[in-house]
Amino acid sequence: MKWDKQDLNQAEVRGLSKRYSVDLLDASIFARRKINTPAQILYFLKNDLWYLHNPFLFASMEDAVDRLLTALDEKEKVLIFGDSDADGVTATTLLFETLQELGFDATYRVPVGEEPYGLSAAAVDDFAGCGGTLIVTVDCGISNYREIERANELGVDTIVCDHHKPQFPDLPKAVAVIDPKIPGCGYPFRDLAGAGVAYKLSWALRFAQSGFYKQPIALLNLSAASDSGEAAENVKNPTRCLVEAVKLHNLVETAKFSRTIRLDAEKSESADLLQELADFLRGRSIFVWHHSRQNALIGQIFGKAVDIQCYDISGDSGCLDASLCSESLPDIGEALDLKTFAEKPVGEIDTLYALFVRIVLQKAGLLGQKDEQQLQLAALGTIADLMPLKDENRIIVRRGVDSMNDAPRRGLKELKSSLRIEKPLTSTEIAWQITPLINAAGRIGKPGIALDLLISSDPAARETAAMDLQQANSERRKMGSDVWEAIYPLAAESCEATGQRFVLVGSPHVKSGITGLLASRVVSVFKVPAIIAAFKDDGTIVGSVRAANNLHITEMLAECADLFIDYGGHDAAAGFSMQMDCWEKFVSQVTTFIDKAELNVEEETIAIDAELPQGYLTPDLYGKYCSFEPFGEGNPPLVFLSRNVSMADAQIIGKSARNHLKLTLDFGHYKWPALLWDGAGRLETDFSFKERDKVDVLYKLSLNRWNGDERPQLELYDIRRSGSESVT
Repeated sequence: MKWDKQDLNQAEVRGLSKRYSVDLLDASIFARRKINTPAQILYFLKNDLWYLHNPFLFASMEDAVDRLLTALDEKEKVLIFGDSDADGVTATTLLFETLQELGFDATYRVPVGEEPYGLSAAAVDDFAGCGGTLIVTVDCGISNYREIERANELGVDTIVCDHHKPQFPDLPKAVAVIDPKIPGCGYPFRDLAGAGVAYKLSWALRFAQSGFYKQPIALLNLSAASDSGEAAENVKNPTRCLVEAVKLHNLVETAKFSRTIRLDAEKSESADLLQELADFLRGRSIFVWHHSRQNALIGQIFGKAVDIQCYDISGDSGCLDASLCSESLPDIGEALDLKTFAEKPVGEIDTLYALFVRIVLQKAGLLGQKDEQQLQLAALGTIADLMPLKDENRIIVRRGVDSMNDAPRRGLKELKSSLRIEKPLTSTEIAWQITPLINAAGRIGKPGIALDLLISSDPAARETAAMDLQQANSERRKMGSDVWEAIYPLAAESCEATGQRFVLVGSPHVKSGITGLLASRVVSVFKVPAIIAAFKDDGTIVGSVRAANNLHITEMLAECADLFIDYGGHDAAAGFSMQMDCWEKFVSQVTTFIDKAELNVEEETIAIDAELPQGYLTPDLYGKYCSFEPFGEGNPPLVFLSRNVSMADAQIIGKSARNHLKLTLDFGHYKWPALLWDGAGRLETDFSFKERDKVDVLYKLSLNRWNGDERPQLELYDIRRSGSESVT
């Protein structure tokens, strides 16, 4: 294992520390992880829901909402069709609950048994046969061209709500397609989970119940200043005025007006400006901050006879903070910390916009308990589908995890109880303990168990479902173990035959529900990309692909697109289906692609986030470590390096094999327990406790919970005798 500690630009570190009011250690970690723009750092330092992106940035969101509102008015039957994995189940639950609460005649369906991924023709036919007229797909649909065309033929409209990459330039002929990976979709973040996209549609539907949906709105602000630019409140004799306005549509800024005029301007100049402003504001409800101050400036510039009808929102700001009501916009901008995270200068109109959005969201009930409950589902889907924990996914997961710990929603409460989980869980622990169970139901072809857990209104039924999920997980593990024994020799043979570049195995012994699990295990064991495929009795093949060594699997599958019935996924994981007679050609094309690919097969390298002097190893360090949570895809746990550490104790531990190493490391003022998993064999070979070796250690932090007591500990990635090797 190579230890890699990249050099830092100290001026950059000091600049990050000063701008974002973080200490030098935090700033160093940001710099090493290339987290250095305002938009990136915001999602590490801020946790408020109003920093989530507006769903109406999706170009098709309003079309989707309008079609759903029509269905509600006309009492149409609506089907939510989702995927059977954890992301699909949570997305289905989230949207179904929203439609139920809004009064829709809604039902749901996901693939069961050996049914293929995605919307099926059978599902379309069944729904049309019972009088259904609108299907909403979640976590699928972007590749269901034929099925959506079939729905159109039967008079059934479709809304696609997906997060997978489109296969072709042309999109399915749906009423609306909402997918952040569509080029030109308008949305600024491409890596939402399926449940994240479902949350956005749910949010937009709930916003549509407010009085602000599709309403023509404008914000207006006049601010006087001196020629030097100093604000009027700080000078006795202001000389000019900045007139600004923005148009909003569903809280999205669509146009901006900005003009400067001298307070002693000619009447003709004032009249021209007034006409421009009137044209910009015409037909809109106008909102201002402190009506009396605005009227005074309007009279001074345009004449006392001019009266612009405005609504003063200062009286509504108490729903956020009563102290804001009397403050000026510049002071509020400081209080909201807008300049720190802005990519461009922040003016008073920008502050008014931010304040207006917060007030509307608060009054519309879009920052409350309902969102906390839905974010639990969105967080589960995001974690389970290995979506990058960047941008707004950080808030979705952090708020969702906090809510799961504070007040778990129905289903999760029963699941935690059945697992005897009483402690708060981190995102990493949820990935190990919760999402695999929800996934397990779909893996064995019984996703209805997970849906019963999350949707049922009967506590007894949810308790039964929680127990059934544990049984499903046991079945899934046994299935995986049995099949692993059968395919391991085939995987080893494939790895050898390809020169340790990749593994490709197709077998009738493999069940379609566990191809992804097996592919992940192959990657873990052989350290190469893996393709595992199930040969089914109906003459089709279902396969999963998992990435390693920088292989671009979406490009690889695109090369084989003409062979597939269906395929999709993202950069780390993907899946496909095909007819059996396409297999040999697929093997040939994949082999050619990977042979030409530039794979990174060098020795494993671990990037170091910071080197910590021994004096930093205090109990407070765990709090700093947790401030970078949630950890997961795209944001791995922090890796620290400490040198010349004394070993105070060494023990070999383990329940059966006794193959782990437990150390006590002496950092001077504090001694820390440290674990090196599967590291027992390194004691006395790479370093010696008896000889009191000083060691260099690479580690992350975790909590050791025992008998109700919680203590921070170190989990070692690697350990070396001090001075034995250098850090690159």
